[in-house]
Amino acid sequence: MKEAHEPSPGPTITPAAQISIVVIVFNDVVHVADAVRSALAQAADGITVEVIAVDDASTDGTGTALDTLARDEPRLRVLHRSDNSGGCGTPRNDGLRAAAGRFVMFLDSDDVLPAGAAPALLRAALAADAPVASGACIRRELPARRDVPWQPGMYRETTVHAAPGGSPQLVRDTLCVNKLYDRAFLAEHGIVFPEGRFTYEDFVFTARVLAAAPRLVTIPDHVYIWHVRRTAAKQSISLDRKDVANWQARIDAHRTSVQILRDAGRKELAQAARTKFLDHDLRMYVRELHTRDAEYRAAWWRLTGDYLAGFDEADLAAARAPARWLARVVLAADGPPGDLDRLTQLAARPGRLLPPYARDGGQPVWSAQLPQVELDAIDSKPTHRLPVTIDAEPVIGRRSMLRLRVHELYGRLAEAGPLSIDVELRRRADDRRGPVHTAALTPGPDETWTADVMLDLGALVERGARQTAGPDPWDLMAQVRCADGSGFRASLRAVGPGLRRRMLPSRRFAVLLVQPYATTGGALSLRVAAGLRSVWRIAAARLRR
Repeated sequence: MKEAHEPSPGPTITPAAQISIVVIVFNDVVHVADAVRSALAQAADGITVEVIAVDDASTDGTGTALDTLARDEPRLRVLHRSDNSGGCGTPRNDGLRAAAGRFVMFLDSDDVLPAGAAPALLRAALAADAPVASGACIRRELPARRDVPWQPGMYRETTVHAAPGGSPQLVRDTLCVNKLYDRAFLAEHGIVFPEGRFTYEDFVFTARVLAAAPRLVTIPDHVYIWHVRRTAAKQSISLDRKDVANWQARIDAHRTSVQILRDAGRKELAQAARTKFLDHDLRMYVRELHTRDAEYRAAWWRLTGDYLAGFDEADLAAARAPARWLARVVLAADGPPGDLDRLTQLAARPGRLLPPYARDGGQPVWSAQLPQVELDAIDSKPTHRLPVTIDAEPVIGRRSMLRLRVHELYGRLAEAGPLSIDVELRRRADDRRGPVHTAALTPGPDETWTADVMLDLGALVERGARQTAGPDPWDLMAQVRCADGSGFRASLRAVGPGLRRRMLPSRRFAVLLVQPYATTGGALSLRVAAGLRSVWRIAAARLRR
């Protein structure tokens, strides 16, 4: 255990150390029972748990379903709101006021708590004498069930933070649901959620918690499973970003959070929150700009420029190089630039800086049109941190291959001397490693290095072992080795006319269906399925649409 100070031994866990778990729900009759049951199952190791389900005036039978559950489970209390609040803050506050436990947790109706989550948080809070305990969260992409850790750097080991000011990275975890709170602490400091139609209410709640400077413990245990359903008919707030009002709401919530921290005298946390906005929020929305219409882009650019105008140079300098470059372009340009594709590609993870590569007085700059935007650190970054662009043109046929082109970056790659490239495929559903294809890189006359990499698509299906399921998405990453001993990893930028579905003959599977495509961030991925049954299933799905 890593600790700022050695904590005194905590009291023995007894049934009196009770936890209230507040589940909020609106029109989610399909999932709410799973959420409630996962909360009820947290009772273990002598811990008593009560579950308070707050129905925010649902109209789809959710309230009746909860009442049915409560008839057979005395530990479940159901609160029915007569009017929909329009947000998540009000029902959470209702549950908080009704809670009887010493500690409280929050759970959304379409998510679940893994077994042992609440006991793990309680043990940590008591042992560290901390009013707030926080654990690791997993974003589970459904239906593929791909698990992506949330803020993994914060949850590698158990750490006691004597005060948040000494750990400014805590502002990066804006979730309220992966934490256990002492109710007396919340009451003492008047910490509640914003009421009504306030989007991103957890930003504000978390800022209020950190502003109170509690002793806080973080643990590596998985304590929350955040379900991400991108194909759902109604998207969650965090995914429904197609309207610029969502971005306005995010800015408003962030501005409020920074002000809360400043008013409490937590200047280091306010600075860290601004850095987080650039590194995370700004970058996430920029990489989606190419999917929006001209009206959205113009409004987004105006809102963002107005907000960033209040950031000072120290705020920008504290952010990572891609994020601060993005911010400087927004501040320098009157509107979305003609090279918007370059901006969105740089915002991807990992970022790619597309040519052309301009200089002004020897200094790398964004473009000849915006020479005031300096790309500081390009000349000093280590090779493995450079935002190198590798174009990949898929050629799918009897002999499938990728035609690769590695672009120079202000002379840095010529210094390193690229020699070879490995292309690694990983199945998105479970991050299972597929085959690795290697080729030598050949220098070209136009400051590029090229290679043709052959693909064994049949091996993907064999490793996938799901011939009767839908197409398996595979992500591609490249590892470049250089003559000076350095190297770098990069995703592949999807280019060329080959981004379309192809049906290939296969001795083993009769047919292979292969579809190269570009992700939202512009990276090349492959969908692969095998067998006639897959062909029929995909054809039927297209007809239904």
